[in-house]
Amino acid sequence: MPPLPSFHWPGRSSEPRDPAKMPVHHGRIVDCAVYVEGVRLFEHSSYKNALAEVRERREGFVWLGLLEPGKELMADIAQTFGLHELAVEDAVKAQQRPKLERYDDILFLVLRTVRYVEHELSTVSEIVDTGEIMVFAGPDFVITVRHGEHTELSGVRKDLEADPRQLALGPGAVLHAVADRVVDSYVEVTAAIEEDVDAIEEAVFTPANKLQIDAIYQLKREVVELRRAVKPLGLPLQVLTHDTTLPLPKEIRRYLRDVTDHHTAVTEQIIDFNESLSALINAALAKVSIQQNTDMRKISAYAAMAAVPTMIAGVYGMNFEHMPELSWTYGYPIVIVVMVGLCALLYANFHRNNWL
Repeated sequence: MPPLPSFHWPGRSSEPRDPAKMPVHHGRIVDCAVYVEGVRLFEHSSYKNALAEVRERREGFVWLGLLEPGKELMADIAQTFGLHELAVEDAVKAQQRPKLERYDDILFLVLRTVRYVEHELSTVSEIVDTGEIMVFAGPDFVITVRHGEHTELSGVRKDLEADPRQLALGPGAVLHAVADRVVDSYVEVTAAIEEDVDAIEEAVFTPANKLQIDAIYQLKREVVELRRAVKPLGLPLQVLTHDTTLPLPKEIRRYLRDVTDHHTAVTEQIIDFNESLSALINAALAKVSIQQNTDMRKISAYAAMAAVPTMIAGVYGMNFEHMPELSWTYGYPIVIVVMVGLCALLYANFHRNNWL
């Protein structure tokens, strides 16, 4: 396919710019580009001009990337692209569950992103950081809205631009690529969590290890948060894969099947993590209980050993005038020997029964 001629927006530089090197501003437009037959037309302009150019050409689509947009910016974008106000409200507020909504010929997909946070196994700290990506996919545009520091899509855009054949499939190709990247991040995070679960399992069943049970509770809480971010995406992916009435090319639905399979495997793995951590908590509690019982036996044994000399000394401490052996020269050392002998006998008995 011969390269498409570039066009120039008035007042704009025609020099190509790498999306990965473009400055990112909170609540601002990250990137805006027009793609025709899978090729990026590098000239940059406002999204209004970009959409006008696409509709004048009657081919291609606009890919607009946003980072944590505010109400005013999203309101103007909604008016330009014809987005439904309910979807726009969700895109601004964020904190949404993964879902898929259809507004006529526009699809609105919400995905939760996750990132593994490096941490010490024995400490109580954040392990999974979450964010969000929303995708508006229309006939001639796709809008990606990011919430969170770890949700960059420059790599997705660069990979797609390197594969014009895939990108030529239209906005659906971007929707698939974003979903695929998000699910791949799920796989990476679950692999890291699996190492934590294995390390905690080894620590719990190591006799001399003093792992704090709070660390297990923290990991379980983070796994629950991961499950809440990942599991609800299953239904939207199933709909995207099997609903032939959606405005998606057949080829994109085929690619989405692979994404769905990976998501299902990750979900099952997370459920296994949750069950394993519940079992580890029970094992850790049993270990603590056994240790407490051992400590109580030792305390009881020493208390019994201390009770014998205490009783004898208490009797002789009553200071009665007529008590046996009070006037005997060897009475005191004999009593001490008796005390020590009884204590030694008790110690030997407790030690034989593994109390000491």
